[in-house]
Amino acid sequence: MAGFLAGDPASHTPMKPITPILMALLGFAGGCATQQASVPAAPARTEVVFDHPEKFADVRDNISPTDRGRDEILARIRSFLVEHTTPMVPDGFKLTIVFTDIHLAGDFEPWRGAQWDGVRIIKNIYPPNFQFSYTVTDPQGRVVKEGKEDLRDLDFMTTGLQYPTDDALHYEKDVLDDWAHTTLRDIKKA
Repeated sequence: MAGFLAGDPASHTPMKPITPILMALLGFAGGCATQQASVPAAPARTEVVFDHPEKFADVRDNISPTDRGRDEILARIRSFLVEHTTPMVPDGFKLTIVFTDIHLAGDFEPWRGAQWDGVRIIKNIYPPNFQFSYTVTDPQGRVVKEGKEDLRDLDFMTTGLQYPTDDALHYEKDVLDDWAHTTLRDIKKA
């Protein structure tokens, strides 16, 4: 059997034929990968939508914000919410959160000079703020809980703080965590 040839042309090592056993293993691995890919993923229990994020009050990565920086911050918020709320949402139910505005904790202070352009200054006068609506639907698609929120924690620097302070979004995560535990704890009873 001729088979495929394996070798490193850059090192000028001689090419060696791939054995039939190795070919069979490669075929088996490829078959498993194809089979895994065809299995439909379970529907997500939490969906996070950012409605016109370009208009949000403050999801800036710098004093001169970039779309890429904003998108990375929003992706981290989405990832946190999906990971954190999914265990709180029963199988078959779905939580949809639609953000209409976000203001991250802290702000940029241009009067500090150009070397501070990428430094978000955290003070009590710059609390995080989230405006969003949410809907929880049951397996039949009926709304079992919904609401609109305007979350602003004026005491954000002294309460909670359960996320590591080296996480740039730890204040925001604390606020969203409090909301999730308060709002979603009774979904099964709804």
